[in-house]
Amino acid sequence: MSQEGGKILMIDDDEDVLLAAKMLLKKQNHQVLIEKNPNKIPFLLHNDTYDVILLDMNFSKDITSGKEGFYWLEQILGHEPNAVVIMITAFGDVEMAVKALKMGATDFVLKPWQNEKLIATINTAIKLKHSYLEVDKLKKAKEMLEEQISKPFGDIIGDSPAIKDVFTIIDKVAKTDANVLILGENGTGKELIARAIHQRSLRKDKSFVSVDMGAITETLFESELFGHKKGAFTDAREDRPGRFELANGGTLFLDEIGNLSMSLQSKLLSALQSREVTRVGANQALAVDIRLICATNMPLQKMVQEGTFRQDLLYRINTVELQVPPLSERMDDIPLLAKHYLNYYSKKYHKNVSTIAQEAMDKLKRYPWPGNIRELQHAIERAVIMTDSASLQESDFLFSRSMNNMTSTNDTLNLDEVEKTAIVKALSMHGGNISKAADELGLTRASLYRRMEKYGL
Repeated sequence: MSQEGGKILMIDDDEDVLLAAKMLLKKQNHQVLIEKNPNKIPFLLHNDTYDVILLDMNFSKDITSGKEGFYWLEQILGHEPNAVVIMITAFGDVEMAVKALKMGATDFVLKPWQNEKLIATINTAIKLKHSYLEVDKLKKAKEMLEEQISKPFGDIIGDSPAIKDVFTIIDKVAKTDANVLILGENGTGKELIARAIHQRSLRKDKSFVSVDMGAITETLFESELFGHKKGAFTDAREDRPGRFELANGGTLFLDEIGNLSMSLQSKLLSALQSREVTRVGANQALAVDIRLICATNMPLQKMVQEGTFRQDLLYRINTVELQVPPLSERMDDIPLLAKHYLNYYSKKYHKNVSTIAQEAMDKLKRYPWPGNIRELQHAIERAVIMTDSASLQESDFLFSRSMNNMTSTNDTLNLDEVEKTAIVKALSMHGGNISKAADELGLTRASLYRRMEKYGL
């Protein structure tokens, strides 16, 4: 019996042939769908995917030339270029076989077939299909890896005691496969910490796959994380591996995990416990080997007490807990960070800006940075874009007026300044927590992010 069954579609106008093949192949653990009418092929392909398609070359309209078979072969490959199609005919010859293979058929069998030969041909074809799927998965993983490599800042910058404590923990946990929970305010660099753990781990040559859990809707959760089969839902136009599969052998980073609803927490926990995922629309579970790193700015322990976060999930994700300090606790790192971003954005925008004046640097060190490193990054980017000088000056940084007006907005009637002041105040009030600041301001998280981008916060 075949160790791993496949899904097979067989199209032939001879019902006896269809039934005989179905009985034979079902004994080999294959799932077999049979169809007499080739005109139903488009419908069948639209509604499901198959490991192997067995296609008769000659139907009732044309018994010997194979033209109908060639036509339907072309239609199948037009719909699914990686389809594995085995042509069947009782009137085969070398020329017809060569033509079918040149058109994209995988193999060619003659009726009446030998059972052992047919089984061997199909098992080989199934392995070929799986290799196509694996190549597709590797391509997508490579694209994600290249995207991650192209991120502008690939390492953590800092020399303060607070960040050195983080380095110490990274060195201790990186070489293990322990699950890590990274806690910290928004903009503190939690994803960079996760990448640093991956890059120093035994999985560093495999993929690092990052998922923003706060951006995934309830309806797309399973598709994004576990993948889906073609036709599983309206927009599922092709088989797609989920993030768990793409991270197989590597590291899966789940950011904003505190934003998951209880129902989604349950689905995530089930996958983590079983170390298996099932694509939407599929029946077979796939084993996955991942190193899990999660991050949040939310108080998960308090959420457990309030009944909004599962305690068993918290136990599963925080074998090691790592607290990332806010920028206000590592002010000694501001010159290093500011110069790093200055160099990057000067190159990016082709500007000859090479230094930051001492008065400007002092101003950066006095500011409380409620938006943390992300806010500093945006402030430097805006200053580089707007300056006409080779050195950034104190006047290139505009947040001080907002800070001075935090106790009162009556000094200005400029709507942009009033809005910016309110955002800075809300961020400061909630320690840089985007979700809470957005609630305070009556905005969605996305709307607040857009305004922060607008004002360089």
